[in-house]
This record gives sequence, structure tokens and C-alpha cells, in this order.
Amino acid sequence: MRFHRPSSGKGSANALVLRRLAWFRYNLRRFLRFSERATREHGLTPQQYVLLLGIAGYTGRGWATISELAEFLQERHNAVVGLVQRAARKGLVRKDQRGRDRRFVRVRLTRQGALALHSLASLHLEELKRIELDIGQALKAKPQIIKPAGGA
Repeated sequence: MRFHRPSSGKGSANALVLRRLAWFRYNLRRFLRFSERATREHGLTPQQYVLLLGIAGYTGRGWATISELAEFLQERHNAVVGLVQRAARKGLVRKDQRGRDRRFVRVRLTRQGALALHSLASLHLEELKRIELDIGQALKAKPQIIKPAGGA
């Protein structure tokens, strides 16, 4: 999809692109808001949920290094170290240091972390189905009128 200089008129191609992008962003934010609420109701922070998701799924190995998690979370290395330490204190993850290089740490889910992740992942999949958030389709779909939600 290419974006050209603005043109006048509601029916321009640019207006449609902007409407589709706005509609996609609206649905994405709705999903993220759901995620924030669901994780807090389960006693986790949104960052802890995404950390668990990254450990379990980002590399496909069932564990991840701090550097890999920093990339997945798009956070600074030292911020992820702190997040992992807090999650370990809460019993969600464990750190395995192998070999002589103590800087190389494998972060794994504990049983408690895996149970929390499974429960939250199921809720997230249900919500995705409910709002029908599909990145590819959102950019192709005809935008709808957004009805104001109460208590936003």
C-alpha cells in the first residue's frame, strides 16, 4: 500500500488508507487493553505475561537468553534483567547458569509460570477470535463506524 500526497475529497485512496490504518490501530489497542486487564486480574503485570510468552515461544526452545528476551520485548538488556529477577522472585521463571561464563543465563518457565501462561494465552486467543483481529484482513477490510464505549 503506497501513501501519496494528500488530495481533497473523502473518496480518495489516501483517505481509505488512513481509515484502514486507524481501524487497525483501534482494534489493536482494544486487544492490548483487554490484555492489560486480563493479566492484572490473574495477578501478573502485562510485562510479566509478555515475558512468559517470550520465554515459551520466541525461540522455539522453551527457554531464552536475556539478550533474546530484550529483543522480543524491545527493551534494554538491564531492564529485562530486572524483569526476570522480579519474575523469579514471584516463582514464574528460573534462571539457569551453565558453564564458566556466568553472563550466559537461560531463562525458563517454572510450573507456576507455565500454568499462568497457559491460562492467559487461552483467554487471549478467545479475545482475538471475538474481535476478529487479523492484521492482514484489517488492512483490507472496509472500516466501520466506531461506537463510543461507556467508561473509556
